[in-house]
Amino acid sequence: MRTNINAPMALLAAFFMYSCSQPAPSAQTQASAPANQAPKWGMVIHTGAGNFTLAGIAERKDAMQAAMNEALMAGYRVLAGGGASLDAVQATIVILEDSPLFNAGKGAVFTHEGTNELDAAIMDGATMKAGAVAGLKRIKNPILLARLVMEKSPHVLMAGAGAEAFAKQEGVDFVDQKYFYTDRAWKTLQDELAAEKKKAAQTEDHHGTVGAVALDQHGNLAAGTSTGGLTNKRFGRIGDSPIIGAGTYANNQSCAISSTGIGEFWIRYTVAHDICARVQYTHVSIQAAADAVVQGELKPVGGEGGVIGLDAHGNVMMSFNTTGMGRGYVGEDGKPAIMFTEHDGQ
Repeated sequence: MRTNINAPMALLAAFFMYSCSQPAPSAQTQASAPANQAPKWGMVIHTGAGNFTLAGIAERKDAMQAAMNEALMAGYRVLAGGGASLDAVQATIVILEDSPLFNAGKGAVFTHEGTNELDAAIMDGATMKAGAVAGLKRIKNPILLARLVMEKSPHVLMAGAGAEAFAKQEGVDFVDQKYFYTDRAWKTLQDELAAEKKKAAQTEDHHGTVGAVALDQHGNLAAGTSTGGLTNKRFGRIGDSPIIGAGTYANNQSCAISSTGIGEFWIRYTVAHDICARVQYTHVSIQAAADAVVQGELKPVGGEGGVIGLDAHGNVMMSFNTTGMGRGYVGEDGKPAIMFTEHDGQ
């Protein structure tokens, strides 16, 4: 199990008493929460999984942690004020999209052709409504457009030029494609192109997709995910992030999930929905459900990546089968915790 908590965070750990410890909580323990007891509201984020080390991200670790703290606290302020989980997820992801440090929005990676194509999704666990966008080239904050798809159209998923035409109709901010250029993402593409010519694989990677899940004071769950996809992707490839039930899912009857990793596996295994279905129908804990899928099903077939989640009682889940996953959480006490590798807290 890839879940660790820093020892000094005893108060914050109470918020996550069932979810991020060994062993995972039993179905009986999770189901014993009184029906009239208020949920432990809060939120969880991720900034991508991959086979990276702290040394490999050392130059940007502090900046990443600061951005993640800022994003968590933006969502926390929404929740602390009695706001909706959907608004908290959106506020959090916008900040991560605006950072050049992550593979979403400003920091999106490059395609094989040297362009950027962005995807995002958001889902409301209270209504089961969802919105998603894919293949965007000029939208500053894809998560905002995904929400408009959910609220201002009868559709769930829009892609490419059609999605951008809808964005223009709704007054969404457009940017020049040069906005998405970062030296780090461009260098990563050049390295991958060189490795491709040599038929060699990259030895260290950090997928960098961002996501957030939240449970508000009203007991409503929400999930959102935003990404630039895979470096060097071709032919309009779309991964799991904008696919409801694969990379993003929320249902008040079970849980909220956001994913990161090699999206093709998440799509084939309908990972986000599978985890929530296990919680809802077999009554296992959210951590046990996630580990069964991420560690038990995906890892043996090469499906590298991870997930974050919250269930209807506020139990937190983090599971990944790589060496690291940028992740964090904040509970009612407003004290954020940030982690990067499997060894954090040990």
